Amino acid sequence: MRIVLALIAALLFGGAALAVQPDEVLKDPALEKRAREISAGLRCLVCQNQSIDDSDAQLAKDLRVLVRERLVAGDTDDEVESFLVQRYGEFVLLKPTFGAHTLLLWLTPALVLVLGGLGAYAALRRRPQAAAAALDEEERKALEALLSQDKSAS
Repeated sequence: MRIVLALIAALLFGGAALAVQPDEVLKDPALEKRAREISAGLRCLVCQNQSIDDSDAQLAKDLRVLVRERLVAGDTDDEVESFLVQRYGEFVLLKPTFGAHTLLLWLTPALVLVLGGLGAYAALRRRPQAAAAALDEEERKALEALLSQDKSAS
């Protein structure tokens, strides 16, 4: 059982550990922490669904090295991100900035929810309501008989 758990843990957590190579790690722990935080927010342009921190693609490695070089040169976190956005475009950011050019991207989920809710509301309003049918004379007599039995039993 321990072996199975160890294999599962290795499969789940092993990918990120293999992405950043030992030769990339900075000696200064504070700079390395900043580099990892920046890298976690940058998209691998090859994988497109992973951060460069998690990807083992060569371009991701080059970007990780570039981030570390910029930090060692004294750039702030924002300057490093700005440099990469200027070089590769805003697509390199895993979380795009909120602006006029990304307004549709940010508002589409809310718009879909609102339109879906309005559509559901309209569909429910148009649905015909079942009218309560009036009791005929035979049903009315049967109901009165049941009610009178109930009153006499109590």
